[in-house]
Amino acid sequence: MDMRVAAYGVIIRDGMLLLAHWNENGHHGWTLPGGGIDPGEDPADAAIREIREETGYDATLVRLLGIDSMLVAAKDRLWGTGPLHGLRIIYEAAIIGGELTNELDGSTDEARWFPLAEVPQLKTVSLVQVALRLYGDTAH
Repeated sequence: MDMRVAAYGVIIRDGMLLLAHWNENGHHGWTLPGGGIDPGEDPADAAIREIREETGYDATLVRLLGIDSMLVAAKDRLWGTGPLHGLRIIYEAAIIGGELTNELDGSTDEARWFPLAEVPQLKTVSLVQVALRLYGDTAH
């Protein structure tokens, strides 16, 4: 069984959610900015790095929202063989600088702010719903 550990940021500002458009190997959908943790990299550092790479923004992490564990059967994987165990570490994050910029030569091709009310109508990956539920469950 393969394992993938990744870190993401839920960034909400003025009723808008920042999403990145994942577009890879003929598959696409809106997702949270974030991605795989490099070997030896701290998850918090990975989230901040990935947010910067995919959106152009510098971010700070506000709090840990939760960790989502998912199993993907071998037949449902987009690439690779055998089953996959994914751990998705989800943080609330805030923008502290930078400028909205689309990633070049990565797994995402656009970053955009969406009104929260429009998110259910978007083609999103499952991570978005999981993260918004965690965000709502831990709202202060």
